[in-house]
Amino acid sequence: MASNDAPPETPIEWWRVDTATLHARKQELEVLKRQLDAEQNAILAEINSRGIRGCSGHSTLAGLILEDFLVSDKEAAARADRVLALHPSPSIGGDPEPPLAPLTAEGAIGGGQIDAIIKTLARIPSSVPEDDVRAGEKILVELARCAGPRQIARAGRRLLDELDPDGKEPRNEDPKETRPELRFVKHRDGTLGLKARLDLETYARLKSDLEPLAKPHKAIDGVRDSRTQDERYGDAFTDYVRLKTTSRNLPGQAGEATHILITMSYDDLIRDIGEAHLDLVGPISATDARILACDARVRPGVLGTAGEPLDIGRSKRTVSLAQKYALALRDGGCAFPGCDMPVPRCTAHHIVFWRHHGETKIDNLVLLCTKHHRLIHRSEWKVQIAQDGLPEFTPPAYLDPTGAPRRNTMHLRT
Repeated sequence: MASNDAPPETPIEWWRVDTATLHARKQELEVLKRQLDAEQNAILAEINSRGIRGCSGHSTLAGLILEDFLVSDKEAAARADRVLALHPSPSIGGDPEPPLAPLTAEGAIGGGQIDAIIKTLARIPSSVPEDDVRAGEKILVELARCAGPRQIARAGRRLLDELDPDGKEPRNEDPKETRPELRFVKHRDGTLGLKARLDLETYARLKSDLEPLAKPHKAIDGVRDSRTQDERYGDAFTDYVRLKTTSRNLPGQAGEATHILITMSYDDLIRDIGEAHLDLVGPISATDARILACDARVRPGVLGTAGEPLDIGRSKRTVSLAQKYALALRDGGCAFPGCDMPVPRCTAHHIVFWRHHGETKIDNLVLLCTKHHRLIHRSEWKVQIAQDGLPEFTPPAYLDPTGAPRRNTMHLRT
């Protein structure tokens, strides 16, 4: 007798599929997963409203999820908390308890993003009016359409600062006297850092210098600066070092301003492979060397196959001060779509790479922040100068199959 079962689908051999299709399909599946999660959460909320014990025999929603889905205790608790926060809960002898985050119960955002929103809303004091809470939730939900949990958490902290400006009581402790110390640290994961102890005067001077640079960016279309205070001070310190080391009034090396020495083989330089050596740091990738060379005082040292120096170029700034001013006027900050990084936190990027004979002229330069500078070098995003003289960016096909160019509207240009 013939079976009524549908024939099994032939598994897709993904290694045969082109990259653009892989990217497009992974995005489609993520959208589908989030829609299914939202639907399952709604079903679990309805079961909970009818009574967990009567519907399933379990005493709690987390117990039902643990036993029925065979997940860990931690995951069961997290999923139950998510359901209870997004949907009304039953109450004894009264109307259902309103959810903590009713606007977040949709299928467009993922679990980690939802958890970040819930965590923020749970910390808002009960004295804050409900309309203000919902307005804050709406901001976070809109942000979640284009940002991950970390960015949402940062924005959540800023929202809490605004809704509850008093916060926790500060500690009143006098700092101890200490001898200044500074150490340069290389972590096991390859990242670099500083460890310092400062006397009171140096601490006050440094913080005073960094304070103006660490202020939050101006809100654009209701979206505020989502960086944490530590991240703002980190960006400020980066700008501070860059500004100080380009000053002609500061002592330099052998009478010169600060320079960077990069060495790599001639073949690797031409073929963009292998690694370079950054003076005072150590090995870096050829891509990182090219990023540094876009806008820095670089002394290139090209080595032969035996490691002997073939040529030590004369140290010079690849982008002139006049060009920097022109770029600042034209781009107003990082030109990447949606980025609000200001001019001091950007560097000039060669649209046609220097190694491809790109020239250092305004119509081959664009201002980019560190994050988007690396993105342009390491991804399929493309940038060009349009006929009106402004930069525009084309996303990878898996993000936008139409290939429509995008521009940054965050910086006001006059």
